[in-house]
Amino acid sequence: MQLLDHAESITLNRLTSVDQVMGVIHRIVINMELDPGIPELAAEMATEVMNSPVQERTTLGEILSREQATGFLEEALELRQQRERVISEIMAHPVYQELVSSLVYAGLVNYLYEDNLITKSVPGVGSMMKFGKRMANKAMPGLDETFERRIKTWLSDSLPDLIIRSEQFLHKALTDDELRDSVMAAWVSVEDQTIEELRQGLGDVELQEFVVLGYEFWLQFRRTAYFDGCARAVVEHLFAKYGERPISDLLNDVGVNHDVIMGEIDAYAIPVIDVLREEGYVEALVRRRLSGFYKSAAIRKILGPEA
Repeated sequence: MQLLDHAESITLNRLTSVDQVMGVIHRIVINMELDPGIPELAAEMATEVMNSPVQERTTLGEILSREQATGFLEEALELRQQRERVISEIMAHPVYQELVSSLVYAGLVNYLYEDNLITKSVPGVGSMMKFGKRMANKAMPGLDETFERRIKTWLSDSLPDLIIRSEQFLHKALTDDELRDSVMAAWVSVEDQTIEELRQGLGDVELQEFVVLGYEFWLQFRRTAYFDGCARAVVEHLFAKYGERPISDLLNDVGVNHDVIMGEIDAYAIPVIDVLREEGYVEALVRRRLSGFYKSAAIRKILGPEA
């Protein structure tokens, strides 16, 4: 524990530097080759975790309380600019525009031939319109295609305005209160379900595939300039804050003190040392360290002929 006494006076800058810490990160985190068995082991462990009995006994609400879920939601609701940007990007996506066009076209055709006020209020008009449509197609082949083309041309011209109106509607409809009520209603419906119930449909094979994909992503991501820049930003801030302060300040801020260290030594280090002593490792280590001293000419001279 004398090391902790020195921690009161030795600063972080005296022990190491930004470049040295970044060197460790590069050697161990970024450049170290990882054994192919790691993703396989991780996938097996993930499968064991998801299939363990605790999944059937634990509800989502026991892991994340309603108060915590509300807190996350309130923070997310503050991101209005991001929410509006997501809505705008969805509106601009070709798939969404195709969906709007198809829905409007189907609704318009359905209304013209089946659901409009005239066909509903006057008996037989709907059947007459359909009959007239069939007869017209026989008399003028391709009429359907022409009609469809004209509607779709009109939709194409009207689509930008429809999209703008859709976006304006969503911005007005998705208010903080509406989102809060919707999300919390969804939360109430799932918070009492067990983790096992929530993961139904995700088999062991799919889970292992996700783990492997995540591992492959990490292998590529750790070598990007983005990861290196983020790591350097963290390390530089650490040294800017603690570089000229005693190491004890950093240890205390992360919750490491004399009691924590001694508690871990009692709980873990001493039992490990006992095992190493029983295996003869401690004795061999001591002999290896001291044999040269006891076999030296100076010690033989001091101990005399008996040595």
